[in-house]
Amino acid sequence: MHPGIYWWWKSARRGHGAGHGCEAGAWGPGGAEGRGHGPEGHGHSGEGHHHGPPFARFGGGDEGFFGGGPFGGPFGVRRPLRFLAHKLELSEEQVSELARIIDELKTERAQAEVDHRRTVSAFADALEGPTFGEARAREGGELRVKTAEGLREAVVKALSRMHALLDDEQRKRLSYLVRTGIVTL
Repeated sequence: MHPGIYWWWKSARRGHGAGHGCEAGAWGPGGAEGRGHGPEGHGHSGEGHHHGPPFARFGGGDEGFFGGGPFGGPFGVRRPLRFLAHKLELSEEQVSELARIIDELKTERAQAEVDHRRTVSAFADALEGPTFGEARAREGGELRVKTAEGLREAVVKALSRMHALLDDEQRKRLSYLVRTGIVTL
């Protein structure tokens, strides 16, 4: 079974199957009845049309193939690496270096998430007292700017390393994947 099915199955069990081209619950036992399918739960009866399984789009939403962070979502780190290795036809040396680049970028994103929580906490502290805590709000704002600058530098550094790692044809393919939103940074 394809590993992406496990993510879909867990997502569908939690009720996130809606909005993926079918009605929620339509894939359970007897769930297809009354939705344009025959009594056995398959085939069209002419009453309506079912648009396909909820796992038709693994990434979901506007987040791209890998999900929210640079490579979050249902696949984790190894899957994006395999995907890129396949699409870009990478050598073993390129795959190992790309794994290091992705890992460093993932670490920087995780730190940005921690800083984001600290920023939100600082803003909440500023609002909590009887008077507005401007100093605490400024601390939160400065941390947010510092985090954004650090993340920007990490992404630029990762892109530079990827550029140096790839040949001309691989760069064009990666550029296409980024431009079309399949790979998000």
